[in-house]
Amino acid sequence: MKNTDMIEMTPEVQTAGVVIPSLFERPIFGPARIEETEGLVEALGVKLGFSDAIRVRKPNASKLFGAGQLDIIADKLEDNEASLLIVDSVLSPIQQRNLEKHLNVKVMDRTGLILEIFGVRARSAEGRLQVEMARQLYERSRLVRTWTHLERQRGGTGFLAGPGESQLEADRRMLDLRIAKLKSDLEAVRRTRRLQRAGRKRRGAPIVALAGYTNAGKSTLFNRLTNATVFAADMPFATLDPTARDVELSSGKKISLIDTVGFITDLPTHLIESFRATIEEAIEADLLLHVRDISHPETDRQAWDVEDVLRQLEKETETERPPVLEVWNKADALSEDVRGVMEATAQNRDDVVMTSATSGQGVDTLLAVIQEKIFSTSREFEMKLEPRMGKARAWLHTHCEIVSENVDESGNIILVAQMSARELSHFAHEHEDINVDEIILSSRNIDFES
Repeated sequence: MKNTDMIEMTPEVQTAGVVIPSLFERPIFGPARIEETEGLVEALGVKLGFSDAIRVRKPNASKLFGAGQLDIIADKLEDNEASLLIVDSVLSPIQQRNLEKHLNVKVMDRTGLILEIFGVRARSAEGRLQVEMARQLYERSRLVRTWTHLERQRGGTGFLAGPGESQLEADRRMLDLRIAKLKSDLEAVRRTRRLQRAGRKRRGAPIVALAGYTNAGKSTLFNRLTNATVFAADMPFATLDPTARDVELSSGKKISLIDTVGFITDLPTHLIESFRATIEEAIEADLLLHVRDISHPETDRQAWDVEDVLRQLEKETETERPPVLEVWNKADALSEDVRGVMEATAQNRDDVVMTSATSGQGVDTLLAVIQEKIFSTSREFEMKLEPRMGKARAWLHTHCEIVSENVDESGNIILVAQMSARELSHFAHEHEDINVDEIILSSRNIDFES
């Protein structure tokens, strides 16, 4: 069924112009940001007519740009026969509407652009649901301000509420009802995700999640590690739907590897909220692989943007971030001299592995480090659970690998579980009525080579 909430004209657009404004006295954006925005336009499936980075020292409240800048933009749109202007910034509804009237073309800001790309890329029912939720939240945030000019209109009957206000309220109610339904559906998705994570835990498979800036090579690395065929392309947001595959390590132990959606500078808050069900896969994993395009000129800035989203998720979910291993990917794109320096730096850090997902360089090392990070703190704990501790027993079966379980002559359950230090801490936090030290009979290291 066609999604009527997406912009209807997008498939018909042939050419788009791009303007990247730098507000006030901030430096004009450099080639890396321009290239990123051009990549987003390509991902949308339209032809790029022109792209300009300009400084807007005094942003115009109604149109953002000054009169002279608008004349230049209008000329370039006409010269390139462009019917879409993409402003790589946040536009107010009034600015967007006035720009469309002044330039006589469709205008889209950065948030709208990313939402459109997600709409084009979403394949699964879950993905389309999350995109639609983000779209509705975006539309509602603009509806309130877009229609304020109608609130001043008055009908001839003498009522205080004129026809404009009535229309605004009707639209608000319609969107609120739709958003409430989507939130309910997404909560069901989150419950399903939690059950799937619990199922992987019951199989004894620790969860390792790939996260990182869009186009850092996560899906390519995922395919390399799992021999899967997840769609991977040199463009932003090639993959939206998270995919999980089991990977067997050299010890014979298995991990569940999950590919997640990429992050980006100024990732719309609507998307973070709507895709929380899938982004949570990263924050609730046992190990997080932060995949970085180490060849990108702004790799440090991209890493900071990813960290910003993860910090936000930590705060919202009240979940401690798992241990993080940085994967410096695309090493093959570095010059020989730079690669040598970066490799030396990586070798001196225990939280970095340098790889090339396309050539396979460093992949074996990465798997060895994952094994060490995941299982180095895991031990086998023999526990005695009294009959009243059924909730604790259920938690252990859900979150840990159970080696054995028996009942002694007193009716107590003698259970042996493999747990990491993080899992043991979570267990103690979830069951504060139990003295964990008292129920642990013994513990030992796990011999993974046997």
